[in-house]
Parts: sequence; structure tokens; C-alpha cells
Amino acid sequence: MVKFNFMMILTKSILLQMKKTAGLCCLFMVINLMLTAQQGYNGRPGSLGITGDTTDVTTVTQAGFVLAGGSTDVDAAMQWLLQRSGGGDVVILRSSGGTGYNDYLYKLGKVNSVETLFIDSKALAENDTLVQIVRNAEAIFIAGGDQWNYVNYWKGTALNKALNELILHKKIPIGGTSAGLAIMGGYYFDAKKGSISSEEALQDPFDPKLSIGQDFLNIPLLRNLLTDSHYDARNRQGRHIAMLSQIYAGTPGKAPMGLGIDEKTAVCLDGKGKLTVYGSGKAWFLMPGKQLPEIRETKKPLTWNQGGIAVKSYTIDGSKEGINGGSLKKSKRMKNGKTGYFVVISGKFMQL
Repeated sequence: MVKFNFMMILTKSILLQMKKTAGLCCLFMVINLMLTAQQGYNGRPGSLGITGDTTDVTTVTQAGFVLAGGSTDVDAAMQWLLQRSGGGDVVILRSSGGTGYNDYLYKLGKVNSVETLFIDSKALAENDTLVQIVRNAEAIFIAGGDQWNYVNYWKGTALNKALNELILHKKIPIGGTSAGLAIMGGYYFDAKKGSISSEEALQDPFDPKLSIGQDFLNIPLLRNLLTDSHYDARNRQGRHIAMLSQIYAGTPGKAPMGLGIDEKTAVCLDGKGKLTVYGSGKAWFLMPGKQLPEIRETKKPLTWNQGGIAVKSYTIDGSKEGINGGSLKKSKRMKNGKTGYFVVISGKFMQL
């Protein structure tokens, strides 16, 4: 009886401490998610759960890409993705977080199912069963998180190969938000050494934290494009310019293009490059001129001015109904936006 009372007291004490310690509760939630992913929902490796019909279907899909800037998802853009799936099976990819997209997307549009795969290791990214789930999808959406996890766990794996096959051959719609958007560009900030602010990047464009990856997802429309998210809210314009200068210096004569997307905003691209901007923010398209930066040296502030026209910017405001932005294939065919210029003088970013 004494032992029983002692255990009761100890258990109550532990539970009380857990209630007082929110961080510990969050830790238990994370551990539970990891265990669920390892065991797999209904024996499906990496699966956190499925909403809808678990029977696989095949539908007629249309190629398309949803590039979302982060924060609150844009319903109209997500509906665009679901419509192009032909009502098939939607798969969410992530390495942190839970199943929030399952019910949201299932209720947002007519689809057979929505399943979330939690892939936080190369072993899972190489798992045949998990990769087959991805191959069977009629739409893919990559959630936010830490893009270095995606690069570290997924790049060069069977999962990576399957995604590229879906893009190039099955031609299904694919989207991403925040970190998920970042890895969709032909070039991307990989966050291998953590984040970096615009101020840091412009004071030293050779800062080791300014780490750029290449050739993860093979999306022809985005092959020469550098993506970035949370754009205006986190003042990422300067960081974007510093990264573009690095890419341009490595590929003289072939200027890269930049696309920065504000929070609560999404760019939808069809298979031919026609773009529509949804949401409450802007899409920022950056096009460097013919001249490289005047000063780009280790531990020295960047200068990229070229008489005030170093990098042309073209911004398109989003809307709930969507703004027709023309064609991404040729910058001269973009429309319904405003032209400006970005310059950097002695490490100071300016928008003209």
C-alpha cells in the first residue's frame, strides 16, 4: 500500500510538472510524431495519416507549380493545385510538423485523399514503400520547415528521383511553401550553416553562411531561378541580391533570375510558364543587368550599382481572384506589375 501511494504521488508530481512546462509537452509531442512516422500509419513508412479514401486512384493531371511565400496558406492557390490533380491523391512532404494539411486540403477541394509523409532520414527517403506512395501521387506539396533538412535527408535519394520523374514525365502539380518553396528553384539558399540576414550578406558576400545549393528538383521553368520566401516581412531583398551576385559571378554571361515571394502570397505557374499571383502580398522578380558587381570581395561590403540599374525588379501584387502576370519564360512578356531597380552601395541596399 505504501508503494502504491508513493507511485500515485510521484505520478501526480510528474504530471503537474509537465503541465507547468510547455516546452516539455512540446518535446513529448515531437517524440510522438517521430515514433508515429517510424512506425507508419497503417504500416505505411513515414505516414502520419490519411484523410479520405485509402484506395489508390489514377486521374488525368496537369503540370503546374505553386510557389508560396510562407505564413498563412492562400486558399485560391491551393485550390488551383488540387484542381490540376484531377481529384486524385495528394501527398504532403515534410520533416517537421504534423498533419494539418490533411483536413484543410481535403475540405478545400475535391480529391480522393490527402496523406502526410514525415521524412526525416535518408533511410526513409530510400524506402521503397514510401517512394511508391510518392510515385502514385497526383499532386505533391512540400511544407515549410528547415530546407537544410530537405537537402540533407532527401537530395540524391530515391525520393528525389521519384519527385523529378513526377515533374518531367507524369507531369503532376507540385507546390511548396517557405522551405518547401526554397528548394523548388534551380538555385536555392540551403541554410546549411543556418540563416543569414540581408545586412550580414551585404557586408560580406563571401560569408560562409551564404550557402547556395543547386539541382535538387528538376523544374525546367525554374532552372535558372533563385527562390526566396517570407520576402518583405523579413527584409530578404538584400540577401537575395548577395546570392544573385554569387551565382552570376560563377556563370559569367548567363544572368540568373530571382523570385522572392511575400508571406500570404503565392505564384502559380502552369506547364507553359503562364503565371498568376494570388494573395495579399507581392511577387518580386529580379533580373540582373549585363554588368557584374563593382566590388565583391571577401570581408568587404558589396557594391552593385552600375549607374542605378544593377538589378531590375518587377513586382506584381497578388489578389484573392489572382492577377495574370503574363509569362515567366520571357521577362518581356510579364505584365500587370511595376518596374524598379535594386542597387547596393557599400553594403547598403536601396530600392529605386
